[in-house]
Amino acid sequence: MKALQIPQPRLVRVIDLPEPTPGPGEILLRLHYVGFCGSDLNTFRGRNAMAKPDVIPGHEIGAVIAATGPGVPERFRPGQVVTVNPYTNCGGCASCRAGRYNACENNETLGVQRDGAMREYIALPWQKIIPADGIDLRDAALIEPMSVGFHAVARGCVVDTDTVLVIGCGMVGLGAVIRAVRRGATVIAADLDPEKLALARELGAAFTYNTAEEWRGLPAPSVVVEAVGAPATYRLAIERVDFCGRVVCIGYAKGDVELPTSLIVKKELDVRGSRNATPSDFEAVIRAVRQAYDAPASPGLNRDLLAKFVSGTVKPGEAQAALERWDAAPGKVFRILTQWNTEN
Repeated sequence: MKALQIPQPRLVRVIDLPEPTPGPGEILLRLHYVGFCGSDLNTFRGRNAMAKPDVIPGHEIGAVIAATGPGVPERFRPGQVVTVNPYTNCGGCASCRAGRYNACENNETLGVQRDGAMREYIALPWQKIIPADGIDLRDAALIEPMSVGFHAVARGCVVDTDTVLVIGCGMVGLGAVIRAVRRGATVIAADLDPEKLALARELGAAFTYNTAEEWRGLPAPSVVVEAVGAPATYRLAIERVDFCGRVVCIGYAKGDVELPTSLIVKKELDVRGSRNATPSDFEAVIRAVRQAYDAPASPGLNRDLLAKFVSGTVKPGEAQAALERWDAAPGKVFRILTQWNTEN
């Protein structure tokens, strides 16, 4: 079978691998769509220190079940549309003992610390397979990145009386916008790119803010979600959040960030990390996508807006050129999907 591999910086190539068979407790997936995310782009750039050598990328998955191994529950059936929880959990660290498996100290994410899903078939433990009945295979590959944004909103304990500033309107940030809107909050979407801000407005953001401009006339947010990972946006989050507010940090900065600690103390802020996503976050995204299929063309997630999340769909042999284009204009891309098993 065919697979994609990143053997060195700025190179992605198609390789041949033996087709796997599902062992006890495993499900064999037939991949249809797998998304390139920001961590894959950084691996391609040679900037992802967590990526294993010669990694097969990919953890944003739209697939069907091809076969099941012994011991798999009967609710998983061949032909079923699924996505994947791509994180591992050791079961013994403090996070796992607390039931917060998404923050496992020893996590290994598909496509980063272990080989991922950009291949024709992959066998995985049944516990990591998430049924997505009624969802298009393309949209199933968008569930994981949106779930990371959904999780950040949950970490911020957002309710309908909150004003939420989301800094960064890539796929993860848009996930945060969607969930905050669904919770009834007033949302301010912030980004440098006008097209991303326009999409956030279509998704229900009440206000948009271009971070290259001055902050004028906008309500003070009680919650800020930082989804960029840059020193300037981390400082912006601390500066803009209202007194006694919550700052939720998703973005990984490439180095240490100097923060105005006097504001953290003076405002008595809650500063919270947000890592990966939980099963309930995946379930919430799946519910939102199903509802989007029947939603009218008005502010809020709908089928037409889901299509705008896909910046391009490429076959494996086109991945090198696609990553080069993304690298040259990173602000213009939401998701690039690789397409597998296209003959059927």
